[in-house]
Amino acid sequence: MNRTFDLNYKNSTIMSAFINEDEIARILEENQKPDPAKVRAVLNKAKEMKGLDLEDVAVLTNISDPMQLFELFEEANHIKEKIYGKRLVIFAPLYISNLCANECSYCAFRAKNKEIVRRALSQDEIRHEAEILVGQGHKRVLLVAGESYPKQGFQYVLDSVASVYEAKVGNGEIRRVNVNIAPLDLPEFKLLKEAKIGTFQLFQETYHRETYQKVHTGGKKKDYDSRVTALHRAMEAGIDDVGIGVLFGLYNFRFELLAIMQHIRELERVFGVGPHTISVPRLEPATGSDIASHPPFAVSDLDFRKIIAILRLAVPYTGIIMSTRETAHMRRDTFALGVSQISAGSRTNPGGYTDSLHEADGSQFCLGDHRPLDEVIRDVAEMGYIPSFCTGCYRLGRTGQDFMDRAKPGDIKNHCNPNAVSTFMEYLMDYASYETRLIGEDLIDDVINEMEGIARERAIVLLEKVKKGKHDMYC
Repeated sequence: MNRTFDLNYKNSTIMSAFINEDEIARILEENQKPDPAKVRAVLNKAKEMKGLDLEDVAVLTNISDPMQLFELFEEANHIKEKIYGKRLVIFAPLYISNLCANECSYCAFRAKNKEIVRRALSQDEIRHEAEILVGQGHKRVLLVAGESYPKQGFQYVLDSVASVYEAKVGNGEIRRVNVNIAPLDLPEFKLLKEAKIGTFQLFQETYHRETYQKVHTGGKKKDYDSRVTALHRAMEAGIDDVGIGVLFGLYNFRFELLAIMQHIRELERVFGVGPHTISVPRLEPATGSDIASHPPFAVSDLDFRKIIAILRLAVPYTGIIMSTRETAHMRRDTFALGVSQISAGSRTNPGGYTDSLHEADGSQFCLGDHRPLDEVIRDVAEMGYIPSFCTGCYRLGRTGQDFMDRAKPGDIKNHCNPNAVSTFMEYLMDYASYETRLIGEDLIDDVINEMEGIARERAIVLLEKVKKGKHDMYC
C-alpha cells in the first residue's frame, strides 16, 4: 500500500488513542432518549448508503419504539438486498491447535484451563481435515489457532496455510484461506501475506480498556495497545482485507458499537479503507469458564438483531459474519438484517471434522447450530438466498480499496452475483443431496430470471460452462 503514515504510528500506546472512551461516553449520554424526528433523520441518512457517524449509531442503539425498530430492520434489509442481493457467502472454520499462552476468562483455550484436551494438529492431519471439508463442498476456510504454537513457532501457521491449499479431492479444493491467529509483528505479517491468505481476522473482544484488563490476566493478549493496533501492522504489510469484531456480552453493546466505529474510522483515515468484514459473536458457554455462562452484559435477542441492523446501516459495504455460535433460528432472522457471510457445518476443536464424537473435549465454545453443510445449504436456498462459494475477487485482486471502489457504485454485483450462481451450481452438481439439488436448481432459475444486463449475461455463460463439467468458473 502506498500510504503516508503518521509519525506516531510505531508507538502502539499513542496509536491506540483512537479508541476515545470519553468521546463515546459523551455521545451516548447525549443520545439516551432520541426524539422521533432525530431517529427519522438518521434512517433517512442511511438510505443514501454512505454510512453513519458515531452520533447516528448512538441514536439507533437507543431506539425501543416498535415502529422505529420495524423501520430500522426494514432499512437494513433494503440496504442488504441493494448491495449484496440474495447471496450468502459460505465458509467453515478449521481449528489447527488449541494451545494457548493467554489467560482469557471467557475462553476454553486459556492456558490454565485443565478441563480440555490440548492438541496441535500435524500437517498431515491438517490436510486431512481440509480434505473432509473439500469433500463436503467447502471452498473457503477460516484457519484458527490458539495463541501459542508448537516448537516450529510461527512457521507452523505458514505450513498449515500451505497444507490447506494442498488438499485436493476430485475436482474440489480450498480456494481461499482466511486466518484468525494471534497478532504478529510487521515481518511476520509480510510472510503471512506471501502465503496467499485472504482475510486476516482479529477480534479486540472488548474495546473497553478496564474490562479488557479484567478478562485478560495473562499472556501477550494482556497488552490492549498492541492488539488494537495489530490491524495497522497487517495492512502496512500489504494485507488488504482485514476483519474485526468484539465478543458481545463482555461490556455494554452500545459502547462496543461506537468503539468499532472509531476503529473503522481510524483504519479509513490511515489506509483509505476500513475492514473487509465485521464479526458479531455473542458470549457462549465454554468449558472451564464461569463468565462465558453468565455474561456480565448479556445481549438479548432483540438487541442482537439491532446490532446487526445498525452495522449494516453504518458500514453498508462491509461484510457481516454470522457464526454457528447462534441457533439456526437466529441465523435465519439475521440474513435479512445485514449478514452476508455464514459458517456452516462447523467444529471448534482441532481434529473436529475427523472425530466429531470428541468435540467437547477440546472445543473453544459451545455451538448453537450443529447442522451439516448440506442441510444449511438447503435451508438457505428454501429461504430464497443463493449460497455462494465464490473466491473470485480475492484471486483477481479485487480486495481492499479496489473492492470498495467497485462496491460503492454497485459494479461489484455484476461480478459477485454471477459468481455466486456458478459456484452454487458447482456445489449442487458435485456435492448436494438429491433434495437440495432440486431446490437449488429451481432457485437458480428464479435468480437468473430476475437478473438484468451484464450480470445476467455473465451468469448464463458461467452456468453453461459449469453444466458442461467445468469447475472454478468466475468473472
